[in-house]
Amino acid sequence: MTLTFRRPDDLRDALPLLLEQVESVPRAELLVVDNDEEPTARAVVEEYAGRPVRYVHEPRPGIAAARNRGLDEAAGSEVVVFVDDDERPCEDWLRTLLATFRKTGCTGVVGPVLSVFDGPVDPWIVAGGYFTRLRHPTGTVVRVAATNNLLLDARAVRTWGLRFDEQFGLSGGSDTVFALELAARGGRLVWSDEAAVLDVVPPSRATRSWVVRRAFRMGNTGSRAAVHVRRSVVARTGVRLTTAARGLVRVLGGGARWGWGCVARDLRSQARGARTAVRGAGMLLGAFGYVYAEYARTSAPARRLLRTGS
Repeated sequence: MTLTFRRPDDLRDALPLLLEQVESVPRAELLVVDNDEEPTARAVVEEYAGRPVRYVHEPRPGIAAARNRGLDEAAGSEVVVFVDDDERPCEDWLRTLLATFRKTGCTGVVGPVLSVFDGPVDPWIVAGGYFTRLRHPTGTVVRVAATNNLLLDARAVRTWGLRFDEQFGLSGGSDTVFALELAARGGRLVWSDEAAVLDVVPPSRATRSWVVRRAFRMGNTGSRAAVHVRRSVVARTGVRLTTAARGLVRVLGGGARWGWGCVARDLRSQARGARTAVRGAGMLLGAFGYVYAEYARTSAPARRLLRTGS
């Protein structure tokens, strides 16, 4: 399935590629979950009528609500696969995910996401590794995963009653909480390095301000998720203190590296130091409950006021 929110051009580009993958697998279907307040993506999906694609509209705001709607719509399925609407699958992506799932007997399969850009990228962003993601040998067990390239055993998810926590719907991180909850129940996520997708990065995201905000958000949601999944006050307190300490170390160490980079005119040290410090700040604040709502939305009435100038 793919979730979409006001990206008709991305969706129109992704659908034929995703459908090609779906049509290579017996009894597979592509589900598009539109998370806009109005069903703005319906017309795009209807362009592919007659092919194995189904559209549903989930107006409740937040990506967690859309993910949960997808799980509900996939009731009865053996597996469910999540991929973003701005990603493009590589050759045999879906069949490779399925092959790894069947071979390993795992609860979920995670594939790599490789960023591609429309134009030149700021050398500072490249030096900081802001769009560089970790990769692992196929078969490696991983602890957490995002839903931008993820296969799940839908039967296990239903048996355990797992859901995406909607407290993280507008901040991001519900997929991290989901993965931690899955692991707590004995689930196992396995890496499949050949099942790659390409992440198309628009110019609006290839900026210093955007990547710094994203680094802060990743630190913030990561620490909040780690606290959230603990069941007792004692356990939560321990995680808060540990995560806050780790965040503070990152702030100090990253800040020192950034300062040295400025003095030495070392672009790599500047960029990586900033990334470490900002992520550490997100961890530190998240440990004590601060929520950075990256996906907060302007209400429809407010948008109308902005358009009319009232």
